[in-house]
Amino acid sequence: MSTLLDENTTHTLREGAFGNARALACRECGHEVALGPSYACPECFGPLEVAYDFPTVTREEIAAGPRNIWRYKALLPVPSDIEQSPNTEPGFTRLLEAKNLARELGLEKLWVKDDSTNPTNSFKDRVVACALSAARELDAKVFACPSTGNLANAVAAAGARAGITTVVFIPSNLETPKQVNSAVYTDRLVAVDGNYDDVNKLASEIAGEEEGWAFVNVNVRPFYAEGSKTLGYEIAEQLGWRLPDQIVIPVASGSQLTKVDKAFRELIALGLVEDKPYKVFGAQATGCSPVSVAYKAGTDAIRPVKPDTIAKSLAIGNPADGIYVLDVCRRSGGAVEDITDDEVRDAIVLLARTEGIFTETAGGTTVGVLKKLVETGQLDTSLETVVINTGHGLKTLDAVSDRVSAAATIAPSYDAFVASGVL
Repeated sequence: MSTLLDENTTHTLREGAFGNARALACRECGHEVALGPSYACPECFGPLEVAYDFPTVTREEIAAGPRNIWRYKALLPVPSDIEQSPNTEPGFTRLLEAKNLARELGLEKLWVKDDSTNPTNSFKDRVVACALSAARELDAKVFACPSTGNLANAVAAAGARAGITTVVFIPSNLETPKQVNSAVYTDRLVAVDGNYDDVNKLASEIAGEEEGWAFVNVNVRPFYAEGSKTLGYEIAEQLGWRLPDQIVIPVASGSQLTKVDKAFRELIALGLVEDKPYKVFGAQATGCSPVSVAYKAGTDAIRPVKPDTIAKSLAIGNPADGIYVLDVCRRSGGAVEDITDDEVRDAIVLLARTEGIFTETAGGTTVGVLKKLVETGQLDTSLETVVINTGHGLKTLDAVSDRVSAAATIAPSYDAFVASGVL
């Protein structure tokens, strides 16, 4: 088998290496290319995504699978023996009915899909698991990524579990907890002076020059992106095999939102859920909101921006899937909205104090946008709604460290407690 991760190289793949995947299809012109390390259409340079020939899949078959994303392996570009390959086994995270938050915001029915309980405490474990499978099948020697933090954590951990050399690239000003959470898994953490878009450009250059490197969100991106579909599958299954009326999803590159929509459409096509309308809403921080700006302007042209926000995991100034986010939100009757950093901080505290969920800044952005959508009348409060929390707040402690503290510091006596006025 070739060790070159090069789209111009012919690879000898084992039978069923990518499961029921048929080809890589261009999202713009529909041209198909063979499964392999390709991410741009050779005809029009549009982005490629995985196309399938799905077999009949039943709810019972899925329910009999493991309590992780591999219960959906028939719908992913992975081999049927994927469970036998060492990986972090992410997914099947909790879906919580958020009655307290719903009451606070004036919603009749609200759920929080809490992906902070994944192995490295973010949803990125899902996409990395699919990318790792592709890297193995393509005989990669180095597993790598450019990242705003959570992806670096997930790649470093997955690489350690798989026993593959791992290199992760991050902006040098990334939150310290996220740097530590990567460096603990790998001694090849590379901090780059610049923002995420600078880091991503460097990664693309390395991918073009080095042999045997699998950059999860560059040359194996089509396979990596499919992992986000499992969020949509799980939400539907955990709701009793039905789709929510409305869903609010954070937008960085935009891939997660578009793939959750793809998951819902696949479930409908396979007859696993009832075909019904659903609205998709995107959430961004104002300091990096090129998709929200384009949505509000009524245009398809997304102008890149220089990120300036505490929501660093969403700080992608030139989002690869931005135009597709616009398409999904407009087609479904949803919207894309943004909030300020102060509103992000407020929403982190709000979610923690209503539902006992400590989210990072991306989740604060999503919950804060949910609140704004309600206040501006863009979201129907009578409809069942799901909001996605993508990561744990311990990764971004600085965001709220100056907003929460001890209510009082007292002497160790009952009289001092009473005098404190805490209650």
